[in-house]
Amino acid sequence: MQVGERERKDILERVEKEVLDIVSGRLVDPNTKRVYTSGMISKALDQLSSASGQQQQQQPDANGGEDEKPAQPKKPLWTGVSATRSAKSQALDAMKALIAWQPIPVMRARMRLRVTCPVSFLKQSVKAAPSAAPSKEKEAPAGNPKTNKKNKKGTKKSGKGGDDSDIEAGGEETEVAPKASGTVKDKILSYIESVESQEVSGDEWEVVGFAEPGAFKGLNDLVGNETRGRGRVEVLDMSVTHED
Repeated sequence: MQVGERERKDILERVEKEVLDIVSGRLVDPNTKRVYTSGMISKALDQLSSASGQQQQQQPDANGGEDEKPAQPKKPLWTGVSATRSAKSQALDAMKALIAWQPIPVMRARMRLRVTCPVSFLKQSVKAAPSAAPSKEKEAPAGNPKTNKKNKKGTKKSGKGGDDSDIEAGGEETEVAPKASGTVKDKILSYIESVESQEVSGDEWEVVGFAEPGAFKGLNDLVGNETRGRGRVEVLDMSVTHED
């Protein structure tokens, strides 16, 4: 179907607005943990888009040469919004580029999780290496702020997330293999950047804390495998931020 120029412009503006809304709700300043406005995110993406050619030249040569260092993974580039792709997919690409190039200081907003596990499993050694835990970002980890919860509130059980959880728990972070030894409790806590509370109630241990979105899948797999399905990971808040 042919689309008029004005209609194409309207579609592009609508997709761009949706992309900016998603990104501004999921990236925060590493120091203050506050969200950026859509306008600031737009300016940062414009910088990446206008400099995409220069950034491409800075990428290491994949073929390499005799006197060159081994090729390193290329940083993601941002060339602008397209009307032919979904806003959620493009928002994920935009976040990757902003985190990689840091035109403004950014990090992913942390998720607030609750993990419950039968006490009888806590001191057992991990049977096998679980899914790789994502490496920590260089920015300061999330603390234990008095938070305003952004996006959907309430509890979401693991494995039942929708489109938003696909973005939050995406696998774009670089992953590293966890240590082979350790108890189930130690492994669970290794995924939690900041513990808000932990307690034992009856025969069940519960910990609430903050973790980067990329840790969700590995933590969920670990708990499910090591507790034979009796433990669970729940998302209390998809994106925890400070707001003015």
